[in-house]
Amino acid sequence: MSNDATEANNATVTTEPTVTTEPTVTTEPTVTTEPTVTTQTEKRSGTPEVRDTVYIGKKPLMAYVTSTLIQLANVSSVTIKARGMSIGRAVDVSQIISRKTENAGYCIGTIKLDSEALESQDGRTRNVSTIEIQVKRN
Repeated sequence: MSNDATEANNATVTTEPTVTTEPTVTTEPTVTTEPTVTTQTEKRSGTPEVRDTVYIGKKPLMAYVTSTLIQLANVSSVTIKARGMSIGRAVDVSQIISRKTENAGYCIGTIKLDSEALESQDGRTRNVSTIEIQVKRN
């Protein structure tokens, strides 16, 4: 074999990488003078909807306490709602906020007790107790 044939077999093909550049759009940051409230969302109609309710479920107790305190930083009143077996946890959340944060000035407002008629899995109608506890800033 000749040197030319060996060089042809060992030759490597290198390709230049193709670089595509897309036009970049630079925008200047907008400065707003009004504070933004993260607990508000806009409906399709364009009016802001204030989320001032915490629904109690099976998460750890302090998750609901933290969530309620974060919302109380933005709005003056938050409603804690629970039903069935979660009612005790809702009472605990409201008590932790009112007792442990006395210096912050939170207190318990109105408490509403009710019951809902729900259909169970076997088709029977059951009454399930509900509670709504209002926690507000002084």
